[in-house]
Amino acid sequence: MRLPSFALATVLVSSAVFGAAAQTQQVRIRGSVERIEGQMLTVKTPEGVASVALAPNYAVGAIVRASMADIKKGSFIGVGARTSSGGELQAVQVVIFPEAMRGTGEGHRPWAVLPEATMTNATVAETVTQVGGSSVTLTYPGGEQRIAIPPEANIVMAAPAQASDLAAGAQVALTAQRQADGGLTTSRVTVARAGAQLPL
Repeated sequence: MRLPSFALATVLVSSAVFGAAAQTQQVRIRGSVERIEGQMLTVKTPEGVASVALAPNYAVGAIVRASMADIKKGSFIGVGARTSSGGELQAVQVVIFPEAMRGTGEGHRPWAVLPEATMTNATVAETVTQVGGSSVTLTYPGGEQRIAIPPEANIVMAAPAQASDLAAGAQVALTAQRQADGGLTTSRVTVARAGAQLPL
């Protein structure tokens, strides 16, 4: 089993780029670990209990809570946002990507996770922090977006993790593949560190 520092790439890409499984054979799972026995992970989700087979070389990554202070000029981030009544884009979540993922899904597009929402994966050209709130200006080939980041926005970033982090009660997210026999399998699992909220 390999445990790269940023094994959560698949989950972050599906969350912060596509917003939903691109194929019907992919299943997004979020919940708490009920148990792990050998290569079988059981996750309690709002819909019920899901049993997922872990691939022989599965990887584990973590997300940790971050803040506006962690968003620097030049950072590559993914921002899920909704339009306010005043027409301003307001962030729901911000994922600070590791440098190795720079350029992933770059651009501005609809975000299927929430109604009438957008996802912008781009480079931070400017950050503004004021008493009334913060904002970022993001640039990508052919465009630019200014997005407000309210205090309640979920801001997270990547961190290393180990298989032992998949303990009972841990909050996890993964994208599983539906097999011909109906079973689920995955090669990557993302776990939330204490205080962090999993991205949508």
